[in-house]
Amino acid sequence: MLPRTRLLPVIAVIGLLLAGCSSPQPVYRTETFEPESPFVNWSTQEPPVACEVGKRALLSQGYRIDSANPTSIRGEKFFQPKADHGITLHITLVCLPSNVGTVLYANALQTRYELKSSSNSTGVSVAGVGSISLPWTAHKEALVKVGEETVADPDFYRRLFALIDALDA
Repeated sequence: MLPRTRLLPVIAVIGLLLAGCSSPQPVYRTETFEPESPFVNWSTQEPPVACEVGKRALLSQGYRIDSANPTSIRGEKFFQPKADHGITLHITLVCLPSNVGTVLYANALQTRYELKSSSNSTGVSVAGVGSISLPWTAHKEALVKVGEETVADPDFYRRLFALIDALDA
């Protein structure tokens, strides 16, 4: 049996190893599927008319329409909060028939980008002599996607639907 002073570090190491091996809880386990949703709005208009109003709402706020058909609209808007960061906000509106006219479903996806740079040095290889590394460097910068998430803020959707309702009146 190990003395108590030597047993504590062994237990601590085993605990750290077990913590490092455990995987995070899957996200789908926290999905609640609530009947009240911020992603839904109702309109008395027919689906093509409701989607046209939704398209006008997005256009009025500077969104570029990616794709549009009578019952779905997809728009995007670009933001640059810092010189080396970019954000794209994609909004999809789907207009489906309901017993009162139309139900509008909205979904917004926020994609974050950061400017990343890499440098390369130049090397030359000459047969019989060997290789020589030259001090010239080339820096490349590119926006790299660093994250993406569905916007779940109910206030965001309230503002969107309030604008659609105001344009529908």
